[in-house]
Amino acid sequence: MLTNKTTYRVIYGDTDNMGMAYHANYFRWFEIGRGEMLRSLGIPYKTIEEKGIFIVVSEVRCKYFAPVRYDDIVTIQTSFDPALKGGLKFDFLLFTDRSEKPCATGWTKHACVDRNGQLVRPPEFITKLLRHHDS
Repeated sequence: MLTNKTTYRVIYGDTDNMGMAYHANYFRWFEIGRGEMLRSLGIPYKTIEEKGIFIVVSEVRCKYFAPVRYDDIVTIQTSFDPALKGGLKFDFLLFTDRSEKPCATGWTKHACVDRNGQLVRPPEFITKLLRHHDS
């Protein structure tokens, strides 16, 4: 399975009044993981958008297991799921430097749209690259 890892240090602004990372930040970290995976393959979002394709989130899920706190180093493990044919799906495991067990898991599903906002199939230049690296 095609997998990429990147890290992020939790800043004070990511935390809530209880000193834990605010739940919506996990979705930002998913975005960081997705973006870094695509960048590592040579197709950053900017390049995809320059080709007239926009990858929009259509579904998202996150399951929380343990809190993330200020100054933790979060490892974002991103995997491409080739099973989805009409769109793109990425799976995520988040770990902190304090534990070997995941603090959260989740996934995002994406549709592709053109410059006019019309739904299009994921273009070959993306799917071929993701599927080629998956084998």
